[in-house]
Parts: sequence; structure tokens; C-alpha cells
Amino acid sequence: MSKDTQGERIIMCQKPKVAFVCVHNSCRSQIAEALGKYLAADVFESYSAGTETKPQINQDAVRLMKQLYGIDMEQTQYSKLLSEIPEVDVVITMGCNVQCPMLPCKHREDWGLDDPTGKDDSAFYHVIQEIEKEIISLKKRLI
Repeated sequence: MSKDTQGERIIMCQKPKVAFVCVHNSCRSQIAEALGKYLAADVFESYSAGTETKPQINQDAVRLMKQLYGIDMEQTQYSKLLSEIPEVDVVITMGCNVQCPMLPCKHREDWGLDDPTGKDDSAFYHVIQEIEKEIISLKKRLI
């Protein structure tokens, strides 16, 4: 991997693996994994994980991702621990405001997103839109 100084582009020699990480792996990181697969599967592989798990993905996130993109996250995704994903090249933390564990990688960044859990749909829409923008930006930087 190398970094292009002109456009902050991240250059990888092969299709990189990207891990989206937040504590419970039940909402933001799951949305990011789904949108990564939906919008950028041609550029990178998407995974999500957390330091803890929940019995199921946040049901508001599931409902809204179906409504907005036709993606049923429960068909291909589940809440999983960091130890359950392969070695990755890029780690994206969602902004959990807790100490994130060190996961070996070539590039790391934090997207600083508020957790919409327990809030109304407008909070979820905002987070989903921010994740979509970040996925598109990451895709451009990894091309």
C-alpha cells in the first residue's frame, strides 16, 4: 500500500478488505458493511465486527435499509466479533467514543458517526446518508 500525496488516495496492490467496526456490531457497522457490498464490491471487500455482539441487527436499520436500498441485511449478515473476520487492510471505526481495540491494518480512520439506536427514523436516515457518502469517498480513494 502507498499513499498518493495529491488526493489522499490509498493505493493497494490487490482488492483490499475493509472492516467496519463498532462496539456491538449491530447498527452503524452493519449498515456500512451492507452499503460497502452494495456500492463498492467491485473495489473492496466489506466486513463488520465489534468487541461485543447483539442477538440481532438493529431492527430499525434492517427496516430502513430494505426500504431505501432493497437490502435485507439479515439474509447475509449477523452481529460478530473481531476474531470472526479475516485479516483486513483498512479499519473504519464508526465513532463509538470508546477505546477501540487495535486491529492490525495498513490504514485506519474514524467516521465519527452518532449511534441512532433508540432515536427516530430521521436520525437513522442521517446516519445512513453519511455512511453512503463515506463509502463512496472510500471507494474513490481505493480505486
